[in-house]
Amino acid sequence: MTLAIVYSRASAGMHAPLVVVEVHLSRGMPLLNIVGLPEAAVKESKDRVRSALLNTCFEFPRSRITINLAPADLPKEGGRFDLPIALGILAASGQLSDEKLKEYEFVGELALSGDLRPVRGVLPVVLATKEAGRTLIVPDTNAAEAALVKEANALSATHLLDVCAHLRGETGLGLCQMNAAPRVTQPVPDLQDVCGQPHARRALEIAAAGKHSILFVGSPGTGKTMLASRLPGILPPLTDTQSLDVAALASISRRGFDVRQWQAVPFRAPHHSSSSVALVGGGRPPQPGEISLAHQGILFLDELPEFNRHVLECLREPLESGSITISRAAWQTVFPAEFQLVAAMNPCPCGFLGSTGRICRCSPVQIQRYLGKLSGPLLDRIDMQVEVPALPLEMLAADLSKKNESSASVKERVLHARSRQYDRQKKLNRDLTVSDLEHCCVLTDSVQATLNKIIEKLNLSARVYHRIIKVARTIADLTGHDMIGANHIAEALNYRALDRARQQ
Repeated sequence: MTLAIVYSRASAGMHAPLVVVEVHLSRGMPLLNIVGLPEAAVKESKDRVRSALLNTCFEFPRSRITINLAPADLPKEGGRFDLPIALGILAASGQLSDEKLKEYEFVGELALSGDLRPVRGVLPVVLATKEAGRTLIVPDTNAAEAALVKEANALSATHLLDVCAHLRGETGLGLCQMNAAPRVTQPVPDLQDVCGQPHARRALEIAAAGKHSILFVGSPGTGKTMLASRLPGILPPLTDTQSLDVAALASISRRGFDVRQWQAVPFRAPHHSSSSVALVGGGRPPQPGEISLAHQGILFLDELPEFNRHVLECLREPLESGSITISRAAWQTVFPAEFQLVAAMNPCPCGFLGSTGRICRCSPVQIQRYLGKLSGPLLDRIDMQVEVPALPLEMLAADLSKKNESSASVKERVLHARSRQYDRQKKLNRDLTVSDLEHCCVLTDSVQATLNKIIEKLNLSARVYHRIIKVARTIADLTGHDMIGANHIAEALNYRALDRARQQ
């Protein structure tokens, strides 16, 4: 046998396309060539594979070895092809039978000693292998991640010799299993720590119930960041399907996925100096950015106007579509980005506009330039704009002496409101389309007339009009009402602080 075929998987965004590793031995000067658009790490695999075979007492063929990674137009990167290349050389040289190779797929990087090292992006590989009906063999350090996919036939190995022994039928490899150790999760801050701010706390509860985006506006130290960090504590845990999507995104990122964070709501808080590539993703090959890593979770942008305006404008598309398309000369990748936007900002550059304790020294031109960093289309896509006023010291002392409402009690109301939404429309209020509003958000004639007058007076867009109705629908769900009343519309309009300020 001078030709061997081994199956593996590449990494292409959220997908893991099949790669056929073809190894051919022929006469000629001893030489090893790898073709099929391999990048530098793949080309270097020939040295790792050679040392691994020699150090495990196999013979490295003294022949002309050609390795083709098909399809040829798919770029290959990383050390994931070390194991299939090594097995292909052994099969082509007759040191390993190729009878069972067609039943398996392999990914794994080889150490010079033959040990298997972990690779990124194992979760999409497991999903693709399960759909193809083959068995996957991965390094033992990737076993816990591979075990997240239920009913997938995935085996783990620690050494090249273990894989060869399994293929010969001498010893069997064990199924990938989750670590038996308990999960170590960071404690979620409790709303009980927030003193006062009933208006902002109520807005946070509404945002959690309907998954609405929210912007906190207030002077420094009023509790904007504190409120945002408490949002995960009043959200329900992720479902298995949602957790699998989150884990797959983290798996293909540079940091990888920590199985201890399974079903935890993602909370991403990038610095305001982040670039547009860091936020939306990019690179070669494209990697998910912060908005994709916040998929099914929260993206918190503190000091919102301090972000580059071009970076903020990148949020407009994913806020509407729930996905982001990254197009490059040789790549086009779509990453999911269904996140909940939570932002915070000061009312002016110094931060004390409207404060009773400090005097604002910003000129009108400075304030206009500061607020002008947030475009109208972006503000239209934020459902709620909430003022967070400074608290007097006596109120802080009073709040510290009494019991505040905890996240647990607020979470119960959020779960009940979400249950009403799923029973009525099979989706959350934030995801309602215009046609859905006609069936799920029916307004009486008097309520409709009142809303139209306010929309016309504030000169709000059609997008804001629909978002106000969605927020009002969530408020009605929290109070257990089937119909949207005038009081629900009035409260929803109260959460458009910047829109009201621009009309004053």
